[in-house]
Amino acid sequence: MTQHDLPIVTVAGDARLRGEQYGAQAASRVHRTREAYAGVYAHFAGWDWDRVRAEAEHFVDPIRAFHPASIEEMTGIADGAALDFIDVLAMNLRTEILFAAKVRNAGAVLPPLECTSFAARDGDGAQLSGQTWDWLTFSNETIVLLESRPDDGPAWMTVVEAGLLAKLGMNSCGLTVATNALVSSSDAGEPGVPYHVMLRALLDCRNATEAATVLQSVHRSSSANYLIASADGLAVDAEARPGGFEAIAWDVPDDDGLLLHANHFSVGGSGGRGGTDLGLKLMADSLFRLQRVRRLAREKPAGGVGCWKQILADHADHPFGICCHPDPTAEPYDQWITAAGVIFEPVRRRAHISVGNPCQDRWIVRDYAEVWA
Repeated sequence: MTQHDLPIVTVAGDARLRGEQYGAQAASRVHRTREAYAGVYAHFAGWDWDRVRAEAEHFVDPIRAFHPASIEEMTGIADGAALDFIDVLAMNLRTEILFAAKVRNAGAVLPPLECTSFAARDGDGAQLSGQTWDWLTFSNETIVLLESRPDDGPAWMTVVEAGLLAKLGMNSCGLTVATNALVSSSDAGEPGVPYHVMLRALLDCRNATEAATVLQSVHRSSSANYLIASADGLAVDAEARPGGFEAIAWDVPDDDGLLLHANHFSVGGSGGRGGTDLGLKLMADSLFRLQRVRRLAREKPAGGVGCWKQILADHADHPFGICCHPDPTAEPYDQWITAAGVIFEPVRRRAHISVGNPCQDRWIVRDYAEVWA
């Protein structure tokens, strides 16, 4: 079924079966994702799809050792959508593939990556979290809402590109995950736990401590920011570079419960053994989005969902603001858009989802309290 052009994919059962259901229900969008990334990899990395498939093989063993369910789910997605497993894996490795190409090909460039995330309290002191998710303009044709009920472990939902395992999400334990792309000079695309596999694994966690433990327990392949919050009012931000525990810088909310992030390293610094922060080279607007969201949040302390809808729709520094629009002067592969905005109410197990730019006021509400009871 759909709401306001957002396909809602509902799956249940073991990992392989859930993947098959996902792939079958979203088959046309999964194929569009595969087609889009063939173009992305060719444009930014100069790699054809055969090269991409060969590179993807190196990640199978690290994924299987860390989170076997991801292998099963991707196998199921491939079966359901009539693709090869390695095609689905290659889509889920978009971050790692691009960075591997950057290191090995002197002429490789990287696409801009944008998101603005937050954790805050509402007027009653209840936890809120959420973000905008910005990506290349084709994402309007690939995004889905995936709602999953595993046979074991928490139920969960995620707003994600069709065929990918997970992006931002919430589970039935009241754990929420928001995320931001980060880039450092140590990103080389070397085999390890990929970004989107880590996002999927975090949705299996029962509480914030378990999520933090999982995040630091393995060698991650790519830089990324993970903002984790819970229904009991806890929140933490992890700026992660490639590596394990030693490559994470942690942050917690201020005294007002506010925790904000964009696409540059703001806790761990820009240099040191973790490598130089390259985020601002690719996304100079990150500084201004962070500045703007901080100002707006502090002008409306203890703002609720309605307040955050207004903040996520803000156009300061247009077209590169919190609510991002394509730059008409840019080339097609240099145009990006806010594909979705999400505000989580973990206490109520409720998600508010903007279909497309938040300024368009096309929000849907998914209430999981009874579904997940």
